[in-house]
Amino acid sequence: MILIVLLIMLANTIRVAYPVILVVAGLLISFFPGVPVLHMDPELIFALFLPPLLYEAAWVISWRELWRWRRIIGSFAFVVVFLTAMSVAFVANKFIPGFSLALGFLLGGIVSPPDAVSASAILKFVKVPRRMSSILEGESLLNDASSLIIFRFALISVGTGQFIWHQAALSFVWMVVGGVGIGLLVGWMFMMAHKKLPTDANMDIIMTIITPYFIYIVAEEVHSSGVLAVVSGGLFLSHFQHRFLSSTSRLRGVNVWQSFVFVLNGLVFLLIGLELPEITAGLRADNVSFNEAIGYGLLITALLILGRILSAYGAVIVTIIARNFIKVADPNPGFKGPLLLGWTGMRGVVSLAAALSIPVQLSDGSPFPHRNLILFITFVVILTTLLLQGLTLPLIIRRMKLGADKDYLPEEEAHETIRKGLARNGIHHLQTDYAQHLQRHKSLQQMAIKWNATLTEEPDPAMSAECKAVCIDLLERQRVWLLQMNRDDQHLDEEMIRAYLRQIDIEEEKLRFL
Repeated sequence: MILIVLLIMLANTIRVAYPVILVVAGLLISFFPGVPVLHMDPELIFALFLPPLLYEAAWVISWRELWRWRRIIGSFAFVVVFLTAMSVAFVANKFIPGFSLALGFLLGGIVSPPDAVSASAILKFVKVPRRMSSILEGESLLNDASSLIIFRFALISVGTGQFIWHQAALSFVWMVVGGVGIGLLVGWMFMMAHKKLPTDANMDIIMTIITPYFIYIVAEEVHSSGVLAVVSGGLFLSHFQHRFLSSTSRLRGVNVWQSFVFVLNGLVFLLIGLELPEITAGLRADNVSFNEAIGYGLLITALLILGRILSAYGAVIVTIIARNFIKVADPNPGFKGPLLLGWTGMRGVVSLAAALSIPVQLSDGSPFPHRNLILFITFVVILTTLLLQGLTLPLIIRRMKLGADKDYLPEEEAHETIRKGLARNGIHHLQTDYAQHLQRHKSLQQMAIKWNATLTEEPDPAMSAECKAVCIDLLERQRVWLLQMNRDDQHLDEEMIRAYLRQIDIEEEKLRFL
């Protein structure tokens, strides 16, 4: 944990996405003499890491944006993932000796989903249009589910030596419908538990941590998609969070979840690097040439990068044709955005966990064909995409100069619209619903005066960095005075002083938001 914190400090200092630093560090550490070879239980990776990471992503995404860009998100999360898996299957079957189409689809299902954490970690260093980040966030929620469905069917096909289409179709429908249905049902049950039971903020937060694990395990036990269940349940609960969680629970919950996900992401990417010795040992056991294996990995990586870029431009062409017949969210997508969308295809934890979950033996006791080679190719894909795309993506974004978002109001105008709208709403309800209270209470009168001033005054200029620094220093001096009073005046209740200290912390956070 100390190492993860130090490495992420380094990543922030040199302005490199932390997944890149963590994977490389894990890789270097694995070469140190005396470092034990790490063996990870793949089912444990899926069950421990995947549910909370997906659930948190579902909570922070905008449902409105997800629906607005549903066509492009759906095409990338399902159609592009399937086409990617199919292209990997045919190329692997053609160029890798002994690779059947079923094994090719297995490899394709493993490496087809881009990793959301890597992309979001990189995008925080550079500003991209809101529509691009919305599409990337939405795609990342769903592509894991579609790729793992392909992976499961391919695994069955390799194990049994046959593929029965009607059974596969029924199984696919159940995985999708059952996964979404179970996610919504269990999500509703937890929402009712929050509403009906006498919980406080601490209990609410613990329940939110339990929820994704519960949803995932229930869905997996009935052989539906645990990933889709967690995503649908997370979206449902996020949409209705203001109906069943108090403001205290929401504020504290955000802080807890940010730290929780920070830890999980750090562990996952460090573990990816530490996994290399076990993977290379398996190659040596199978007498597979190390150079050939690297060549196969680079071939699949190039195919994935090229295929995603072509898919992005294919989506532009489809949009240009479709705008003549139906209303599309962005009738003029341009040609810069698709390049950015195509280049954000870093692979990560889902791919590694899926590869590790391949059984060592088939049901008849024979070794699973090319298991170690699949693992090594997956590792090469993850490492290459993280280094190549992860390190170059910020530079590409800066060079592209994508410009302002035309789909949304400018930031200052949006702030003024919301600020004045809130003031207008508050004055209206004060005057219509609480007129008598307004006459009697000076505090309400002062609130009305403040809101009226908001409606009539000129927009506040953005607070300068110098002004913000002065305000933060003043708050720090107040904090020091309070702490001094706590030491010197034994008649003041320390709980009250702590309450005022929390108030100063909130004021400081408000300043950082401005």
